Amino acid sequence: MAGMDEHRHPQPHGGHGQAHDPGRGHDQRHDHDDDHDQGHGHNQGHGHDSARAHSRTPTRPHSHAATDKLDRALEGSAEGIRTLWISLAVLGATAAAQAAVVVLSGSVALLGDTVHNAADALTALPLGLAFLLGRRAATRRFTYGYGRAEDLAGIVIVATIAASAVVTGYQAVDRLLDPRDVSHLPAVAAAGLAGFAGNEWVARYRIRTGRRIGSAALVADGLHARTDGFASLAVLLGAGGAALGWRAADPVVGLLIGAAILLVLRDAAREVFGRLMDAVDPALVDAAERALRGRPGVLDVAELRLRWIGHRLRAEVAVVVDGSLDLRAAHQVAVDAEHALLHAVPRLGAALVHPDPAPAAGLPDPHAALAHHGV
Repeated sequence: MAGMDEHRHPQPHGGHGQAHDPGRGHDQRHDHDDDHDQGHGHNQGHGHDSARAHSRTPTRPHSHAATDKLDRALEGSAEGIRTLWISLAVLGATAAAQAAVVVLSGSVALLGDTVHNAADALTALPLGLAFLLGRRAATRRFTYGYGRAEDLAGIVIVATIAASAVVTGYQAVDRLLDPRDVSHLPAVAAAGLAGFAGNEWVARYRIRTGRRIGSAALVADGLHARTDGFASLAVLLGAGGAALGWRAADPVVGLLIGAAILLVLRDAAREVFGRLMDAVDPALVDAAERALRGRPGVLDVAELRLRWIGHRLRAEVAVVVDGSLDLRAAHQVAVDAEHALLHAVPRLGAALVHPDPAPAAGLPDPHAALAHHGV
């Protein structure tokens, strides 16, 4: 980014003895009713040394000095882990009960539903590992921390969804080619209802938590559980058709369940792929630009970038300021702009703001030295 590097000081992890953890030392969700009632303790005083402030900015961008506040990034990871283990217990118990009925009845539709539930429960393992990794402090090798582990876990979840679709489709086709009677139909229907109840509860829990902490992988996992819940209801159709004497009802429902899994696979893959490609909601970019343009001293927004790292956002921005400002005044404009960003953009964990002097007639381009680098 043009002009960014001249304000990127040596890594604070080694030079200042503190690893980059965007959540450390400030209220990540900026619950401003509480914060402003206490007053702002930003630790960014107007008269401090500029170089010292910028070396601290990427590490502790917005510190509301209240020692009793929880670290929101760690709290979010802990909440995600708790959600995963509870989901694992609920879906594991549901899948175990359904598996017993599958053995008794031979229902391929219920088999497909059981495979979904088991796979959905097992996705807690890569996600749980990702949340644990995401809590580790940044290092000189992983300078942004380990938050992207969630995106890798999302790939595992997508692969698991795809595998469950293949298994279900294969079993359904096999049963169509080699029809078999389904027994214990009331137990099959009850198992389908149990699968729906367990999946819907887990889906709501995961989606709610994922949206609250900003985890795309956890939301994708919740969508998967929701689809499995509707698939469980489809088992009732298979049982009803079999009760009426239609032998193909069970495998046909199995195929329908496989098709439903493919639909959720598409949605989950799109969401996870977007995170891997650093996609963000354009509304967040609009909110950031509005906040910056409304700050005194900011003449324009030259460049703005947002990216997700785990379930936190990071911003890098160049703002145009009056070229006649001295270093301390230009730095204060950057600090005020950073402050506005942290208040305006939900789940923003860190912001790096670089002030660019406005073009002036007769003065050289301040970025001319970078032109041959294609910056």
